[in-house]
Amino acid sequence: MDDAGLLAQQPPAPPPAPTGPQRTCVGCRQRGDRSRLLRVVAAVEGAPVVAVPDPGARLPGRGAWLHPDRACLDLAERRRAFARALRVQGPVDATAVREHLHHRAPAGQGTTGTHRPPPSTSNESGSSPSWAPDELPAMNTPQH
Repeated sequence: MDDAGLLAQQPPAPPPAPTGPQRTCVGCRQRGDRSRLLRVVAAVEGAPVVAVPDPGARLPGRGAWLHPDRACLDLAERRRAFARALRVQGPVDATAVREHLHHRAPAGQGTTGTHRPPPSTSNESGSSPSWAPDELPAMNTPQH
């Protein structure tokens, strides 16, 4: 048997192992290297709670991880993921995170690197859902 025949019989190589700690993006829910995601912490100094970018991952407190991508930020805000991930009550103002991403990416570009968030949810006809995110039913969360 020649070399080409032997190569055709070998199973495909496994995907490369993660290079470091893995975190899940609160926007798109995809896992990624910690070094490629932006950590966000809550600044609880009144209402609403403010989401603060922590690019050095050094600020105290519980953190949420987000791809440095405007689409993932939009998904996280629409899903109200920051409040759940940071375990805070009420709305979370992500303006500081949005400004951080705006200054980080050139105008017209919302993605850094090769990350592509999943397509937004739609119904069978391919159109957007008939409900708005603000019209979602209230979630029953345990009170601490």
